[in-house]
Amino acid sequence: MLAKTKTPSYVLTLRLKTEMYQEHKLSKRFEIARNIYNACLGELLKRYSTLKQSRRYRVVCKIEKGRVRNTMFSDLNKEFGLVEYSLHEFVKPMQHIFRKNIDSFTSQKIATRAFKAFEKIMYKQGKKVHFKRYGELDSVEGKSNSTGIRYKDNSIIWNGVVLRTITNKNDVYAHLALKDKIKFVRIKREWVKNKYVYYAQLVLKGVPPKQYNSEGIKDKNVIQKKVGIDIGTSTVAVCSESGVILTELAPNVVKLDRRIKNTQRALDRSKRATNPLKYKEDGTININNKDKWVFSKRYMKKKAQLKELQRLNRAKRKQDHETLSNDILSLGDIVFVETMSFKGLQKRAKETTVNDKGKFNKKKRFGRTISNKAPSMLLNIIERKLKYSGKSLNKINTHLVKASQYNHLTDTYEKKKLHNRWNDFGFCKIQRDLYSAFLLMNCKENLEEIDRKLCEQKFEQFRLMHDLEIKRLRLKEKTPISMGV
Repeated sequence: MLAKTKTPSYVLTLRLKTEMYQEHKLSKRFEIARNIYNACLGELLKRYSTLKQSRRYRVVCKIEKGRVRNTMFSDLNKEFGLVEYSLHEFVKPMQHIFRKNIDSFTSQKIATRAFKAFEKIMYKQGKKVHFKRYGELDSVEGKSNSTGIRYKDNSIIWNGVVLRTITNKNDVYAHLALKDKIKFVRIKREWVKNKYVYYAQLVLKGVPPKQYNSEGIKDKNVIQKKVGIDIGTSTVAVCSESGVILTELAPNVVKLDRRIKNTQRALDRSKRATNPLKYKEDGTININNKDKWVFSKRYMKKKAQLKELQRLNRAKRKQDHETLSNDILSLGDIVFVETMSFKGLQKRAKETTVNDKGKFNKKKRFGRTISNKAPSMLLNIIERKLKYSGKSLNKINTHLVKASQYNHLTDTYEKKKLHNRWNDFGFCKIQRDLYSAFLLMNCKENLEEIDRKLCEQKFEQFRLMHDLEIKRLRLKEKTPISMGV
């Protein structure tokens, strides 16, 4: 495998102006790409199954973990064709058949994509791979801007198809970004209002323009300030020397949540009405019935509506996170955050417990909330933006710091129940999440303990900013219950 480039890169997305015949060609090519992807996955699974049946594989599995064992596994992978370049050879005959639609570099990139998905199984990071169903593959990309899918003269050129890009004359950011070298081009489609809309994503070398106007770039002053972030499943608290923020994550997503639920219920009712024999008396699906599913025209219309609502949800979530990340980074660029396992919070509780009234407690946890609010996505966006200036998130050891339990005034730790949202210090009350963010901001460089002296110096200033933020939140009509405001 070739070494991956270590130079920074960013993406510029431009909408494509497409005619009907071009959309038909693109749709055909996306479907060919999907079939190639599935064929690659199927071939990899066959080879992996053959590998596991071999005697040498079982012998190597019993060897103690180390460099020798890894080398032997690597040799076995090469022998059984479980390497990326071997898959490129497998794709060649298929690409030759579809050469009028799919070029060789694009087919190799599809094979690489399939191999990366399969790698998770090989390295025990996943349990199974998912084959792409009809219409599920929504992007194809090339390997460089010299052959295959390429950008030239405000157009995307791909195997005889020329697609004009839509660039506003007043879009200074886009014109400045296009001065950078293009690494490769990706064509992406999105389902918008009952039709596919096509976009070109140009992967550019370097970092995006920070601040721009009609005259050109004007760099912002570098802010060397500490910022503490206490992120939850639905809210986030931020603290710095110049300001504090306590806000709900992705507030615009909640407005569409009810409409999505109602549409999903309508789809389920329609499917059950048109397929009564596919269900048992208890309402579960009858796996013994092999008849084809029947869907009404109204069902298909509702399904398209659901797809559009989910697209809007994704767009609003990303937009909210991008805006919030800019607000956070405007406070400082030395960011401290606790290490959290959001996947663990999504899982159902394993143990069955009983409450005081003798009833079983629900095993559901924060799956739906995390799905809607995507707290991990916000941290990824912040980290991406920090990398443009050569920095990264400072991840604090949660088990050692215990920010939610620490009291810097008494230098003690005290466990609190989840419903207790306030810390009572006698002379003042501080919101729990904001106080945790304040403590994280004053963490030492080793990321394993809080600097108590620094907390004492900055606490009075923090208290004044805290009171102003709480006053602002109380003037709002509605705030999440988890804030306790």
